[in-house]
Amino acid sequence: MIFQRALRRELTSTAGAVFTTLFTITLTVMLIKILGQAAGGQVASQDVIALIGFQSLNYMPVILILTGFISVLLVMTRSYQESEIVVWFTSGLSLSRWIKPVLSFGWPIVVLIAALSFVVTPWANQQSSEYRERFEKREDIARVSPGKFQESASANRIFFVEGISGDASKVRNIFVSTINTDGKNSVVVAKEGETVVDPDGEKFVVMNKGRRYDGAPSLPDFQMVDFERYGLLIGNQSQTAAGDRSARALQMGELIAKNDGFARGELLWRIALPLMGLGLMLLAIPLSFVNPRAGRSLGLLVALLLFVVYSNTVSVFQASVAQGRTSFMLAWWPVHVVVGLLIVGMFALRLNINSRYHPSRLWSAVRRALTFKREA
Repeated sequence: MIFQRALRRELTSTAGAVFTTLFTITLTVMLIKILGQAAGGQVASQDVIALIGFQSLNYMPVILILTGFISVLLVMTRSYQESEIVVWFTSGLSLSRWIKPVLSFGWPIVVLIAALSFVVTPWANQQSSEYRERFEKREDIARVSPGKFQESASANRIFFVEGISGDASKVRNIFVSTINTDGKNSVVVAKEGETVVDPDGEKFVVMNKGRRYDGAPSLPDFQMVDFERYGLLIGNQSQTAAGDRSARALQMGELIAKNDGFARGELLWRIALPLMGLGLMLLAIPLSFVNPRAGRSLGLLVALLLFVVYSNTVSVFQASVAQGRTSFMLAWWPVHVVVGLLIVGMFALRLNINSRYHPSRLWSAVRRALTFKREA
């Protein structure tokens, strides 16, 4: 049918523009954030591109949900604004005839959201966690960025080096400030140093031609010692950083097998994403009504507010399940049922506009009654 083909073509072109805009904004924000983390020594600089890619996949379901919702909303609003939809109504098409082409346009998006939510996003989160954990496992001196003060993993030591060799084994112009267990501050400065591993697997940074200061200069126990060679323990090669993968990094089979609150909360969120994508695209059809003589900004703001409320409500249910306050079976469906009823109600409102019980007619009757009463 000409109507359906034209609508799908316009929806597809609008979706391409909306997706490009949203993805560019998201990519820019992620780039700034991850580059800041790399500059602060929180992630390795060589991992920046990979982490941006993983984070992009993580945000992709939400971007696709917004793409489908905004695309349908913009196309339908434009049809109202330019009175094009009046022509279709005059031709005998009701608003319900828009459901089929919108679903035809939207089902690939919903399937892609489900695939990303169930398979791709957990893999991306797992890879991102492994990159970050691998960086955290590196010894303190290897994590130092030249020319920048860096806190150790134990949070009791500050490093500063002016330069590092390519393999991070040799450093020069070293400054190390340590808070000892007795609360005293110890400062070590040296011209050069290198990382070595003893037979027991313990890692040291061995500094040459330096000086150590213990305590505060104003106190009587202050000490200053010059040294030719000084070793500082920075890690143990045999130690491994243990830690379970977060629920966000678990594949669906593992997630369903686990019975803890965090896993159930994550399962609720993954199920909710494709349902949100479908529900919002259908909701956009009756929600897009605007007066041709009025602007469409208010309608768009209301639509975006509904998306925020929908998303935040799902997040509230997810947090409640994760904290063990609500059962998963009681929490995953209510918000989607409410949205489904809202869709049915809004379609009924638009399709029965000539009914004597329509809110606009009831409001007009109330206004006439009030006007008549004042005149009397």
